[in-house]
Amino acid sequence: MMNKNDINKAEYDITPDTKIGELLSRYPDLENVLLEISPAFAKLKNPILRKTVAKVANLRQAAQIGGITVAKLINQLREAAGLADDSDVVYEPQSSQTSEPPEWVRTSAVIKTLDASEMLEKGEHPVTIVLSEIKNLQEKQLYLLITPFIPAPLIDKARNQGFLVWYHEADNDKVKTYFHKS
Repeated sequence: MMNKNDINKAEYDITPDTKIGELLSRYPDLENVLLEISPAFAKLKNPILRKTVAKVANLRQAAQIGGITVAKLINQLREAAGLADDSDVVYEPQSSQTSEPPEWVRTSAVIKTLDASEMLEKGEHPVTIVLSEIKNLQEKQLYLLITPFIPAPLIDKARNQGFLVWYHEADNDKVKTYFHKS
């Protein structure tokens, strides 16, 4: 006999668009699986990041943060959750990231920098601030966001609004994300 939780799990699928918070709410044991897949997911142990980023970040974005393919992440989570194997499905990345900065990234063109590390530590989201401020960028101007992790949901929102975005992980456990009006 299935209980209510089993019914909810049976109706639930794990896809690239699944939110991390929702996934862990339905399958709490998958937190350990995520931690085994990539050390980058250890940040989920931070209760503030768990309450903020996990609610908005999806598995496609998590794969990007974890440095693994979306297909590998989805299939490992599906297997651990006891769902059907999806290995024949190819999940395309939403966007690509190069290790070399594109031509438009020039640090001399940065007109504003926001180090959102302290905001994130307090459980605050910089999304509204950043999206508001990048709208005012002029041609050849850049906006720099500094965070302790890749701000994948914000990157996706900015790209969906037509901005060019490039990030790199700095030596001091900070991620520098550059925004440019295209």
